[in-house]
Amino acid sequence: MILADILSATILFAIPLLLVALGGMFSERSGIINIALEGIMIIGALCGCLYLRYTDDAGFGANAPQLYMLIAIVLAALAGMAFSMLLAFASIRLKADQTIGGTALNMLAPALAVVVTWGAQGQAQTTILIPNWIRISQESLGLGTGTDFLSRMVFKSLYLTTPIAFLLLIVATVFLYKTKTGLRLRACGEHPQAADSVGINVYRMRYLGVGISGFLSGIGGFAFTVAAGSGFQSTVAGYGFLALAVMIFGNWKPLNILGASLFFALFKIIGSYAGSLPFLPQFNGIKSSEYIYLMLPYIVTMIVLILTSKKSRAPKSEGIPYDKSGR
Repeated sequence: MILADILSATILFAIPLLLVALGGMFSERSGIINIALEGIMIIGALCGCLYLRYTDDAGFGANAPQLYMLIAIVLAALAGMAFSMLLAFASIRLKADQTIGGTALNMLAPALAVVVTWGAQGQAQTTILIPNWIRISQESLGLGTGTDFLSRMVFKSLYLTTPIAFLLLIVATVFLYKTKTGLRLRACGEHPQAADSVGINVYRMRYLGVGISGFLSGIGGFAFTVAAGSGFQSTVAGYGFLALAVMIFGNWKPLNILGASLFFALFKIIGSYAGSLPFLPQFNGIKSSEYIYLMLPYIVTMIVLILTSKKSRAPKSEGIPYDKSGR
């Protein structure tokens, strides 16, 4: 059953990568480089986990667990959107350097999360524990207990974030390629002067792109914390930067991003399960050899970016502040 466990965990950890990379895609398609994905994930996870903690303390979770889980997801999304507006204001209204602005938010988010966590739980209480009733089990769906391959793969690590992520992938694809607003948003990332000349409000489209980015990244941060299972500790372990690599590898296209997310998540899980896979060398004679496979997803990230960077085509006007008077 090790294969079922690996596939289940791969999907579980691909979900936050998928959501956050999609968020980065919307921001960059509108013309704003969003380096702040890591920070937005932290803020989203903070708000979602705090809500679950208070819900669990009040004893409400057992009554309608998935309803409270859905509310936590919505809160994480709204928190991420609100935090991303700081980047949008600095980049669009103030025309600040987008990379520096995103880096500043990445530095602010964990510090803010620690302060809020201490305020909510007491000083030195840095972990917000997640209740165990949030998982979707066969029993909760009235399906009985199954131990076959499919049941183990689907239900071992199934949370509400998984079906919501795939639903959002469909919505994102349709919105980006099948709606007028999606076309206008893409136009603002490619040639904002031309978009403005036909009456498209470039500033509004860029605010929309960053807002959607924050919405998805907030959910992604919450999904990562749920997947990690150790509670919220004011960090998302670099997943925001890994999502940037997924977005670039996926060439800023939703379906390609899905494949890239599964690819990178698979290597992360292989690193975690390395001791259980007999065909992998164990490096027994090397001190702290367990860290070799834990580095695997990040090494693969660098190799893939080196091999695919020449074929990647970013939106032409990303990172360039738009000045309406400069047409």
